[in-house]
Amino acid sequence: MKKIQNFINGQFADPTNGEYLKIYEPATGNLYALLPLSNSKDVEKAVRAAKNAFPIWSHFSIDQRSACLRNLSEIISDNLDMLSAAESKDNGKPLKLAQNVDIPRASKNFGFFADAITQFSSESHHMVGTAINYTLRQPIGVVGCISPWNLPLYLFSWKIAPALAAGNCVVAKPSEVTPMTAYLLSKFIKDAGFPDGVFNIVHGLGPEAGQAIVDHPEVKAISFTGGTQTGAKIAAAAAPKFKKLSLELGGKNPAIIFADCDFDKMLSNVVLSSFANQGQICLCGSRILIEESIYGKFKTAFIEKVKKIKVGDPIDKDTKMGALVSKEHLEKVLSYVEIAKAEGGKILCGGNRIYPEGRCEQGYFMEPTVIEGLSADCRTNQEEIFGPVVSLIPFKNEKEAVELANCTSYGLAASLWTSDVGRAHRMPEVLDFGIVWVNCWLLRDLRTPFGGVKNSGMGREGGWEALRFFTEPKNVCIKVDPLD
Repeated sequence: MKKIQNFINGQFADPTNGEYLKIYEPATGNLYALLPLSNSKDVEKAVRAAKNAFPIWSHFSIDQRSACLRNLSEIISDNLDMLSAAESKDNGKPLKLAQNVDIPRASKNFGFFADAITQFSSESHHMVGTAINYTLRQPIGVVGCISPWNLPLYLFSWKIAPALAAGNCVVAKPSEVTPMTAYLLSKFIKDAGFPDGVFNIVHGLGPEAGQAIVDHPEVKAISFTGGTQTGAKIAAAAAPKFKKLSLELGGKNPAIIFADCDFDKMLSNVVLSSFANQGQICLCGSRILIEESIYGKFKTAFIEKVKKIKVGDPIDKDTKMGALVSKEHLEKVLSYVEIAKAEGGKILCGGNRIYPEGRCEQGYFMEPTVIEGLSADCRTNQEEIFGPVVSLIPFKNEKEAVELANCTSYGLAASLWTSDVGRAHRMPEVLDFGIVWVNCWLLRDLRTPFGGVKNSGMGREGGWEALRFFTEPKNVCIKVDPLD
């Protein structure tokens, strides 16, 4: 039994109330860790430590901050196997996925912003014969970073890295469902060279620990990734306090497939985009829109591939889909299969819970599920399921494809599959999504802005956008007298 602790002012600490939450391994259903049920008193300690550390950290040189981030990136890489095993056990995802995606990306996040901060430049404006204006980009102070359970260390580091690079001090809360790799990360902080108090982790539930971070008057900005309803509550709480907000929320993403696409390349990518990480990625394509002329061909080929996906023990090297993150989440996803049936949907494959033999017989596993025959405006096609469930929807032409793609309240990401160059440029302009991939999926350049529109959030992460969010611009105007 592992006992997780908070990390405050460079020290590990139990929660002030002495209360803990039980953490279960998704693949087995077994209890394996205890998590601090922290409250506002723990958050207060963390904020105080961060505030005291801010004058020190914000006056570190760019090179010094960059070196700390670089050190942390390298320590993560050096501990790849240990962190991957922890991520897989904590989240239920295949070990190979954690080894090849999650942990390398977490390392890369710190390495990227270690470099980016050294290139982050300000603007100047010359008023000829009158004045010179330049912009200072200064750290905000204490910032709150709240991350989700689906890509635990990957998305935790995606927020923390730019916040620290910009000179802020952080009070962070990882998801209470998957806290282990954030806890392990805190063990590396001193070795990476960060002063005490610069980086603090408070574990616990959203309504207690998370809300206390959002409400604290000394926390000047909040970066949150998670559900849209929670994001709305954070926005409502933060707005009267005029805090900066970055909200990366839900998605109901379409994959739009035209008959002229490279069929084999598209098929492999759409299977991946549907069921990667058990469909528990905000960028997964849960609505597959197919041009009518190839609908039958696609359905047959897609189902054939989906039925070959091996679901099972995450540590098995042949496993392609692991366990869903929790019993509660599994039950939620399965409930949507019943909703789809009630709405007139036909289950083409999957739809059931799986009970693997051996150590995983009580784990939270589910078949990859494909549904057809649903209207575009039904709950199954409008609400975020966040699991291995996709629906197939035919369309007649480009206009109808755009209407179907845009007809939800979400607008995070879309993928478009076509060999028509004109269409590849034309359609992204009218698709209401923050990200449009053409003939690819999840191809990420960390310099680009990341985020959605409509109910998928506000603000952007990544590259200069993240560094701008975690700094405040200040205009300095210097009067220039004319030559004598």
